[in-house]
Amino acid sequence: MPVSKADIVEMGITTSILTAAHKKAMAMGTLRNSITRGQGNLAGFVGEHIALKYLTGSIQAGLDNSYDYDIIYEELKIDVKTKRTGYQPLTHYDCSISDHNTKQDCDVYLFTRVKNDYSVCWLLGWLDKQEYFDLADFKEKGTVDVANGWQVASDCWNVSIEDLNAMKDLRE
Repeated sequence: MPVSKADIVEMGITTSILTAAHKKAMAMGTLRNSITRGQGNLAGFVGEHIALKYLTGSIQAGLDNSYDYDIIYEELKIDVKTKRTGYQPLTHYDCSISDHNTKQDCDVYLFTRVKNDYSVCWLLGWLDKQEYFDLADFKEKGTVDVANGWQVASDCWNVSIEDLNAMKDLRE
């Protein structure tokens, strides 16, 4: 069933989440092939902590950062993908996976958006890895996505938020 605006989970970002995410971002530095040259690390870790809190009630239990996945939840290896935004996401917005990350050993991709002022994080939904790539459209670096005018910064695979599974279905 497609994700509707009502299915998107909005969670406030607490000081403890921001502090834990900041420590991890500083320790990580800049990853090779980073589209944002490390500027997205803080938002990425905030997304991971928020996802974990939603799933488990904790910001630490089950966090298992590796190249392949970020969270282990009920034996699922979940990789959290986060984008920064200035606005509440709409269901026609895209969720992207860089072409550099298609070989990750995970079971599920979970997508979040973090507001630029770090006040709120939206849990958008999730897809099984194989299902994601079955649905995804490939976008080549430098091309302009006609649906939204976005110039693609790096080769990537996109799926609309409305094509994700609702967050509540991951907890059930």
